[in-house]
Amino acid sequence: MLRRFFLAMLWLAFVVYAFGFAPPDQPNTLALIQQLSTGQWDDLNPAIVALFNLMGIWPMAYACLALIDAQGQKVPAWPFVVGSFGLGAFLLMPYLVLRQPNPTFTPPKSRLITLVDSRMLGLSLLIASLVLMGYAAYAGDWADFIAQWQTSRFIHVMSLDFCVLWLLVPSLLGDDMARRGLKNKLTFALVSVVPLVGLTAYLTFRPLLEDE
Repeated sequence: MLRRFFLAMLWLAFVVYAFGFAPPDQPNTLALIQQLSTGQWDDLNPAIVALFNLMGIWPMAYACLALIDAQGQKVPAWPFVVGSFGLGAFLLMPYLVLRQPNPTFTPPKSRLITLVDSRMLGLSLLIASLVLMGYAAYAGDWADFIAQWQTSRFIHVMSLDFCVLWLLVPSLLGDDMARRGLKNKLTFALVSVVPLVGLTAYLTFRPLLEDE
């Protein structure tokens, strides 16, 4: 009950802040989103390009946890996972509020579970995360990024969304580790502390679920 209350309050605070207290929308926001979505990145800050693409990796990484977790839940995870590709934590958090602890898995694995349990999928997400973070660190204009973070609702909220998704990793990680017989507290801490790379590395190296 305490977990649900905390997550619900966090979700409510995020929504209220994003729409009530974040910097205002800028006239070029729709044009910026169109450029980012269509790969027209030549005149854009690489840090913003990287962040936008990293926000596409987060939902895929969470899908590898939530779609497995959904087995045995009263609430299906897939609508929240699909919605998180566009709305990030805004739509993922209600699933985390509604779900029950679920540290077990009952075979067999469906095709979808086999896909999201795949180490190759985890590896592809890990490589993409490292490439994008390296690109942002090497080529990003961070003074410009900070300026846009302070003045643009889109950049501001997207950055906070990244941080909230990072903060929420432990809410599904513990049960996923339990399904695989993992009890290493150091692994839990490292995966939780290292943003995105920690989770995608875990998805790459975690033991596969039993299929029989």
